[in-house]
Amino acid sequence: MSIHRRVCIQRMAGGLAAGTLDGPAFGRRERGRIKAIAFDAFPVLDPRPVSALAESLFPGRGEALSAAWRIRQFEYQWLRLIGGKYEDFLKATDASLAFAARSLGLVLTGEKRRRLTGAFLELRAWPDAAGALKALREDGVRLAFLSNATPAILRAGVEKSGLAGVFEHVLSTDAIRSYKPDPRAYRMAQDAFRLPREEVLFAAFAGWDVAGAKWFGYPVFWVNRLGAPMEELGEEPDGAGRGLDDLVAFVRGRNS
Repeated sequence: MSIHRRVCIQRMAGGLAAGTLDGPAFGRRERGRIKAIAFDAFPVLDPRPVSALAESLFPGRGEALSAAWRIRQFEYQWLRLIGGKYEDFLKATDASLAFAARSLGLVLTGEKRRRLTGAFLELRAWPDAAGALKALREDGVRLAFLSNATPAILRAGVEKSGLAGVFEHVLSTDAIRSYKPDPRAYRMAQDAFRLPREEVLFAAFAGWDVAGAKWFGYPVFWVNRLGAPMEELGEEPDGAGRGLDDLVAFVRGRNS
């Protein structure tokens, strides 16, 4: 059993006792009922086809391209934001792809560039998403997207995944011309739900997003689908697991 699944199960059982896991135990916090969940895009939408496409277009180099692209993708978003030159997720993604390919000596034709950037508009949900989201809604939990992705990416993902009507709000930080972990970005969900932040669970895909949501004051569940290590940013999730079924179990345990 992975450390992330053990975290989830032990949280549900009543919290972590010091020394039950390797490294420091998660700190105890007063628990409230979870009334709503704000999801980053990628706990729900599977980004792996983008990397698969990169490998098909650049055999043997796709993994390296995807890794370099992913790093520069976030760097361009945050650098432009800090420099007062905001561009939306798709534009930053396209520019970072061009740099990543050039840095690796790959010939990125116009067609390949369009296909790779456009792949973000073709994303579909992970296999466990529809059932887990239905279960949460049946439990009376309100749902929203809260993502740095553009509205077009989120709308396309909802439509292609058959999730129309599942999310009460589809929130893109493009609306405020910013990106998480800006506190204003996380506030969008609290304002949309009109709930205290302690009643809104944030479902993160990336470790840095765990930290950002905790800094804002949300309880956080880390949907760590790729088994990434925890970031060294001074924050830990309230629970973690490898998929949305783990999230459902966590919410039901907390709300029982």
